[in-house]
Amino acid sequence: MKMNKIGKLREIIKNSNYMVFFGGAGVSTESKIPDFRSETGLYTAKEIYNHSPEEMLSIEFFNNHTETFYRYYREYILHPEAEPNDAHKTLAMLESKGILKAVITQNIDGLHQKAGSKEVLELHGSVKRNYCISCHKKYDFDYIIDSIGVPKCNRCGKLVRPDVVLYGEGLETEVLDKAIHYIENADTLIVGGTSLVVYPAAGIIKYFKGKNLVLINKSGTPLDDSADLIINESIGKVLKKAVENAFQTNF
Repeated sequence: MKMNKIGKLREIIKNSNYMVFFGGAGVSTESKIPDFRSETGLYTAKEIYNHSPEEMLSIEFFNNHTETFYRYYREYILHPEAEPNDAHKTLAMLESKGILKAVITQNIDGLHQKAGSKEVLELHGSVKRNYCISCHKKYDFDYIIDSIGVPKCNRCGKLVRPDVVLYGEGLETEVLDKAIHYIENADTLIVGGTSLVVYPAAGIIKYFKGKNLVLINKSGTPLDDSADLIINESIGKVLKKAVENAFQTNF
């Protein structure tokens, strides 16, 4: 990791008046939550279920193979043991200092909130929230973990589903509009832990018109040519290093 890049990122953060963070799966892999295509990613389950993660996590599969969906969902998507890592903690600290205005995430694990972030826009929903498809009673994370088979509403007996955006479903308009508002007003946008290939979520980056576009990802992205700073390293390591000695904080 080149220190001059870390130093540049530190200066960008210190001089930002309106910073926004946009993150993907790479933010949570350091909390041992698998992404799709890494060595321990979700594609490893394809040999067991004979379906890709995209198929298993689609609204069509959910509707037609609900019991199998929940078996896969509990085994591969829910991670009750996961804890926030340095990326989550650093972002929460920057928000508490008034530097970071919002976290926009493609992740559904709720780790940003667990780290202390307040303004979190979850483009794909959250495993922490669940609801009855009939009477709309709300259920928490533990209700799904502790249930057996297909979870049913204890009020009306109908199906309880996770409040996540499955493949084949559209993003929630209100959340998307709010995310675009933050990006449009940002002077600095840090994009981390995402290859920027999942649409429509990745498409909102085009609304950024500010001074500093920073990309932190282990591999390249389609926006590398447009970035002001690119760091191909671990997002947690980079963010923690960038704020060390710049802000009074302890993790």
